[in-house]
Amino acid sequence: MTPHTLPQLCGELFLTDGGIETSLIFHDGLDLPLFAAFDLLKSEQGRAALRRYYEPYMALARERGTGFVLESPTWRASPRWAAELGYTEAELDGLNRQAIALMEDLRGTAGETIVISGCIGPHDDGYDPSELLSADAAQAYHAVQVRTFADTAADMVTAVTMTYVDEALGIARAAADAGMPAAISFTVETDGRLPSGQPLGEAIEQVDAETGGTPAYYMINCAHPTHFEAVVRAGDGAWRERICGLRANASTKSHAELDEATGLDAGDPDDLGARYAALREHLPNLTVLGGCCGTDHRHVRAIAEAWTR
Repeated sequence: MTPHTLPQLCGELFLTDGGIETSLIFHDGLDLPLFAAFDLLKSEQGRAALRRYYEPYMALARERGTGFVLESPTWRASPRWAAELGYTEAELDGLNRQAIALMEDLRGTAGETIVISGCIGPHDDGYDPSELLSADAAQAYHAVQVRTFADTAADMVTAVTMTYVDEALGIARAAADAGMPAAISFTVETDGRLPSGQPLGEAIEQVDAETGGTPAYYMINCAHPTHFEAVVRAGDGAWRERICGLRANASTKSHAELDEATGLDAGDPDDLGARYAALREHLPNLTVLGGCCGTDHRHVRAIAEAWTR
């Protein structure tokens, strides 16, 4: 697919999943070293757990007659994290391919109503990175995973929980070089700014300016709507029209508070859904709706119901 043929850009509603890692850890009691869901792919039991995770979301999409973006469980499946888990580069390549093969199997014959996305996570911590890559270094680093996805049935790649622009730039360039449509998803702090301190709109405008607008669209993830509602409502310029996806946290807690939390804060699914719906007039091209940390299929159901009410 090209960015222009991604069906979620045609105005129809597409759902996606919630917080895969928090669900697997807190609801299923699974051990995810380094928050790495892809580690489950190494065993049949683990693959079965991943199937069970995705199935309620896909059933919800079928029930409500929406499209679905199947995001692979590969947020941590990049060289730095794989090496820390003891995987070789060849094993990492194989696991990324297995992830997309699992997505293919889940998609079955549903066709264009289900889009397979290869999920790409940050090189460092998803909230407070200690090492910031240059755009060139980020491109070289993430190109490893992007090239693997480009050689599979993945329809696109999605860079999730981007905390600063240079890493987003590197991924966008790597995806363009590989001929893969890319979505870039930024996270924000409670003030609506990226953890780097840059305003959200400015970050989107910079990536577009320095890549010739190659990303298919942008998203916001891993923050509660109360953290960015004011920024979105007060924003001007075309950057708001470039946001097509939203995957919010269940909790209103800050990133620092979530890092220190020992339990799961599932928040209020109905309130979360209402806040999504209230953003509709401010984000006119929002079509991909799901969740992030603390959310599960109950939250995505509440979001879908509020959106279509």
